[in-house]
Amino acid sequence: MGAIIKDIEKNSKEIIRIDISEFKGQELINLRIWFQAFDGNGNMIYKPTQKGIAINISKYDELKEGIEKIGEYIHDKKTGFKPEDV
Repeated sequence: MGAIIKDIEKNSKEIIRIDISEFKGQELINLRIWFQAFDGNGNMIYKPTQKGIAINISKYDELKEGIEKIGEYIHDKKTGFKPEDV
């Protein structure tokens, strides 16, 4: 089982891929850097690097809360407020 959720361009040769996978019976949220490579037929494909993290899907709400706090931090900086520490 697996599902690609989103690819985010990191630079011209790498992406950050967000996906859901299964390992040893547990569903994981993966955020990993993938690089461009070529398969045996000369087609460009992406391959994963070891750079990234895997979080148990049960931690989704905590991850979401962290992402929302990033949004608040960015908003505060844009509006001239000093972002609060966690």
